[in-house]
Amino acid sequence: MDRIAVRRDLHKIPEIGFKEFKTQSYLLQFIQNLPQDRLEVKTWKTGILVKVKGQNPTKTIGYRTDIDGLPIVEETGYTFQSDHEGYMHACGHDFHMTIALSLLEYYSTHEVKDHLLFIFQPAEEGPGGALPMLDSEEFISWKPDQMVALHIAPEYPVGTIATKPGLLFANTSELFIDLKGKGGHAAYPHHTRDMVVAASHLVTQFQSIVARNIDPLDSAVVTVGKIEGGTKQNIIAEKARVEGTIRSLSAESMTLVKQRIEAIVKGIEASFECSASIDYGSNYFQVNNDTALVGEFMEQADKLSDVSVIECREAMTGEDFGYFLKEIPGFMFWLGVNSDSGLHSSSLMPDEAAMETAFQVMTDYFNRIAN
Repeated sequence: MDRIAVRRDLHKIPEIGFKEFKTQSYLLQFIQNLPQDRLEVKTWKTGILVKVKGQNPTKTIGYRTDIDGLPIVEETGYTFQSDHEGYMHACGHDFHMTIALSLLEYYSTHEVKDHLLFIFQPAEEGPGGALPMLDSEEFISWKPDQMVALHIAPEYPVGTIATKPGLLFANTSELFIDLKGKGGHAAYPHHTRDMVVAASHLVTQFQSIVARNIDPLDSAVVTVGKIEGGTKQNIIAEKARVEGTIRSLSAESMTLVKQRIEAIVKGIEASFECSASIDYGSNYFQVNNDTALVGEFMEQADKLSDVSVIECREAMTGEDFGYFLKEIPGFMFWLGVNSDSGLHSSSLMPDEAAMETAFQVMTDYFNRIAN
């Protein structure tokens, strides 16, 4: 398999969640060209599950990759830049898929004792594919006993993997708030209910949530990234929309943050004589690594000659792989790809040599635990 060619093919066809039609077709074509005698394939929406049948199975080991892209205009200058205008694989899912395909190709011709289950999951970036996939008949019928996944990390050099026991990624939630008052002429403010002013007060009050409601020994983030309101400079806005994100290192803090947001919004309704609605959009559960499984993985990976293992800190990053780990023991790790630009950047350019590191680490891992 030419990993670089496959990665570049996939990089050219990014698609958003549950619309990964070309991506699914490409993946299925690749899978169909592999030796089929020990493979079983199922599809679920735009996702795919592939079982590699073990010789004498006592368990099933799952490996998950995400397959969707992001609504970002690419600015890499690649000769293989996205063919889908306004969309890009800016989070490394083209890398993730290519690594999974290379492992699947290898195990289609190399026998293992236990079953391996390769999970190509849609909609990781939103609206969230892990939870509905987890509950699907297709997944339940092949439900693995343990799971593993990786995510590229631009800040680490190639040859490095990083992870830790316990909490790795945060609980996350989207946040959308719509405010409605009464618009009118800028010269007659007393006849209106100004939603630009209401939205401004709302955002200002949000700054007190983490500072005054969250235990200082815990962590949380409330970020407003977008405000929309008004149509013209001399028209008082009837409507405004606030969009943001919530992050927390504990499920309890996530609940508390949402309670405070709802209380503040009710106060804004009363203060500005307006109505408001809250939508939390996609919510992702924390990625919590199984201590024993990730500890063994780190110890063994560190013995590989070309691999450096780092025990990292937890991050406020969100990942819906956490829903799998809520029910199934396993872990996730960072794969160093050495890029100056970060995740979700229009200029993200991961080093393709990192795919060989991932292949080396994962074949070593599967060959040990599935035999």
